[in-house]
Amino acid sequence: MIFDLKMIREFYKNYPARVDAAKAKLKRPLTLSEKILYAHLHPDSPLQEYKRGSDYVFFQVDRVAMQDATAQMALLQFMTCGRKKVAVPSTVHCDHLITAEVGAAKDMVVALDKNKEVFDFLSSVSQKYGIGFWKPGAGIIHQIVLENYAFPGGMMIGTDSHTVNAGGAGMVAIGVGGADAVDAMSGMGWELQMPKLIGVKLTGKLRGWASPKDVILKVAGILTVKGGTGAIVEYFGPGATSMSATGKGTICNMGAEIGATTSTFGYDKSMFRYLKATGRNKVAAMCNKVASYLTGDAECYANPEKYFDQVIEIDLSKLEPHINGPFTPDLAWPLSKFAAAVKKNKYPAQLEVGLIGSCTNSSYEDLTRAASIARQAKEKNLEVKAEFTITPGSELIRYTAQRDGILSDFSEIGGVVLANACGPCIGQWSRHMDDMKRPNSIMTSFNRNFTGRNDGNPNTHAFVASPEIVTAFAIAGDLTFNPKKGTLVNRKGETVKLDPPKGIELPKAGFAVEDAGYIAPAKGGVKILVDKKSDRLQLLKPFVPITNGELQNMRVLIKAKGKCTTDHISMAGPWLKYRGHLENISNNCYIGATNAFNDERNKVFNAENGQYMEVPASARAYQKKGIGTIIFGEENLGEGSSREHAAMEPRYLGVKAVVVKSFARIHQTNLKKQGMLALTFANPADYDKVRQDDKVSILGFEKFAPGKPLQIRLDHADGTTETFDVLHSYNEQQIDWVRAGSALNKIRTEMGVK
Repeated sequence: MIFDLKMIREFYKNYPARVDAAKAKLKRPLTLSEKILYAHLHPDSPLQEYKRGSDYVFFQVDRVAMQDATAQMALLQFMTCGRKKVAVPSTVHCDHLITAEVGAAKDMVVALDKNKEVFDFLSSVSQKYGIGFWKPGAGIIHQIVLENYAFPGGMMIGTDSHTVNAGGAGMVAIGVGGADAVDAMSGMGWELQMPKLIGVKLTGKLRGWASPKDVILKVAGILTVKGGTGAIVEYFGPGATSMSATGKGTICNMGAEIGATTSTFGYDKSMFRYLKATGRNKVAAMCNKVASYLTGDAECYANPEKYFDQVIEIDLSKLEPHINGPFTPDLAWPLSKFAAAVKKNKYPAQLEVGLIGSCTNSSYEDLTRAASIARQAKEKNLEVKAEFTITPGSELIRYTAQRDGILSDFSEIGGVVLANACGPCIGQWSRHMDDMKRPNSIMTSFNRNFTGRNDGNPNTHAFVASPEIVTAFAIAGDLTFNPKKGTLVNRKGETVKLDPPKGIELPKAGFAVEDAGYIAPAKGGVKILVDKKSDRLQLLKPFVPITNGELQNMRVLIKAKGKCTTDHISMAGPWLKYRGHLENISNNCYIGATNAFNDERNKVFNAENGQYMEVPASARAYQKKGIGTIIFGEENLGEGSSREHAAMEPRYLGVKAVVVKSFARIHQTNLKKQGMLALTFANPADYDKVRQDDKVSILGFEKFAPGKPLQIRLDHADGTTETFDVLHSYNEQQIDWVRAGSALNKIRTEMGVK
């Protein structure tokens, strides 16, 4: 089935002329990213040269995708904006609320019963507002999008940071918060600061144990978790065209881990093959007719330093497999140096669990490469020393892999096939473990490995690698093993060695599925019911605008120390059940962040009562007394997920401003959308001046204007005072969001909703 074919036809009909117009206006060759961006300018942003990393631009996106955990809040907001139908093609995907425990069949039964209220709500809202609905078990949002919706040259947004996965099909696909999705679904222009461009030139060809996953693991080590912030990463060169479309998707997927706005590849033969294999022959034919417009101009790739803000070159022929971690996805170890790192850093050397699949690495090619290692284990009489789980990316992949004997290759060595869902990747894992605080090591083919993310245990050392590397290590059960050079002793006492993996890009017999899991929107007559007594769903009330008076004599809610991701600000795992209930989920606000004043989590000083309290409880205590609060943090605050709950929760609990050394892009935008002040220290050293019992005032809010700094005054308990500048990146429209109370409030006004 080809979705939205009429829209795609219209897109390719107009796309070349839009690109030509942009080239004529800018009078220079264009990268692929620029072609897509300038071809998607909204009427509110006229065609002109926009300065990268500075100018804010409105875009008209082609589609919106939402996963079940973030869709709840996005749709609760959309329901209040006054539209009868979504303005652009949109979909909801139920993939986050399924807990992995014993295996796909039983876990699905439990999830359907446990989350019935939420699934019914999402289904009914989708039916009512013209949104495509992918039911639980259909698969992970990003794999479904790649298989069904992604098309070269297109532009989409999604309420999940790994929306960027669609770059594997040549899109500019960007993760956003729910309020951004509401903009697009309500027919408004979607705003983004014009991204900088990072070019990655790939030469050579992958060989042996090296895979596309190792490309992005290498890039993460180079750029770090914030090196891609505010930039699109565009891959090009002969090495890029040598990889499969799903391999490209893996690379783009983990671009979220370097903070990149998105990543993308130019259209080539591998994308053509993938489009045809997934039933989109007509789309493939349209792409071939405009192929030169679906990649960067030759001049840009011949002289990349002239057209990109930064250029990286990687020779795939020399690329080693990498293993990244623990606790951060940018700690990159080449395989040849990993064993020494394990010993030097005293990481737990025994591998307890190996987990493959997820939205990052669950393609047919991924599974066949890993299965080739599993078959060797059986043939060479090897026992799997670690627990081993497999997560197919979609029902299409699962059904095809089962038909072709791939899943049995895993089960025959003790592998457990989990549901087509996110599961352990996002903390939805009921792990079988004797002590959930014991130091231990796991290895996954997922994308993130922040502290406690997979199983809630802060002492779980999670390492990220390709599915084939994870499979080999699961067989060995030892992190000091090197599958390229090492040997293993089998059940017969023989010394054996694993051969390099072999994969199949696309199934020779084609993809197959009995029930893909899609439900089309209804034509009318759908009612949406939300029980007022529900602890899972809660209708929203508009936020009240912040006043200048509320910014005076605020109290410090928390001064966060070190890495503070959205997982620290608004945990997933068991808290996912409250994603549609703002009041209840606010009870996890900043409970994972480390308090700079005592190095403890969820224990902050309340200056009004002189007691240490849990963060949400302290916020509510201040709020009850009518006292505003402020949060301070360090670098790249809010990296990780796109979850807007990390902004909505502090807003709901009375936080007026968040002041940090630097923000991750999506989190900063989410704070702005919710009508809060997202500020940065003009001098990062001023972070050290903040004391836990300070009274904090923001000065200059009455004249809040683009490019004009504000000031913070700290009134210390000892009677001394300090004042320093704080910066912001708000433009006029974003300042209007703050004045209105939120971006959604402004939309309501424009839609005539009272």
